[in-house]
Amino acid sequence: MRLSLTDKFLWDLYGVLEKTGDVAVFFLNPHPGKWNRLSGIQNPIFEKYRHSKNRAKFSKLVYYAKKNNYIKIENLKGRAGVILTKKGLSKALKASFQVEGKQKRKDGKWVMLIFDIPTKHKKARILLRSILYNLGYKLFQKSVWITPYDVSEKTEKLLQLHSLDGYVKIFLIEEI
Repeated sequence: MRLSLTDKFLWDLYGVLEKTGDVAVFFLNPHPGKWNRLSGIQNPIFEKYRHSKNRAKFSKLVYYAKKNNYIKIENLKGRAGVILTKKGLSKALKASFQVEGKQKRKDGKWVMLIFDIPTKHKKARILLRSILYNLGYKLFQKSVWITPYDVSEKTEKLLQLHSLDGYVKIFLIEEI
């Protein structure tokens, strides 16, 4: 399955931010139209997309990501810094599953997730089901989902990101 350019851009941005542990690692030159570097540190994501696409397409990509609330451009240390938003991080993690493919757990165990979200939080329940489906979970019972894939870490990140971890229990099971 091919990823959209936006998904790929967000996934690449997330990958670099995850390695550096710093959301403000990328900086834009304060001069309009110049996507540059700070203190000689290269911005590999921006360099990659800027050179592979023409400047107008790259600007549209950044504009689209900003307009759809996937990234924020904020003033950090006197320069415009790119920050991946909650929505952008969620989209990047979903895209990562498509990029990396589905890999079964090496130990042969299954991940079981059980949730109990009150009916007054219907949107949260719908969001959780969407996350689980996108990560490759299958419905086992009404609020019990299982998967043979190694997605425990991504599941935990997304649950914490959307503040759903209080409603969910995750188990590692040997057989169904």
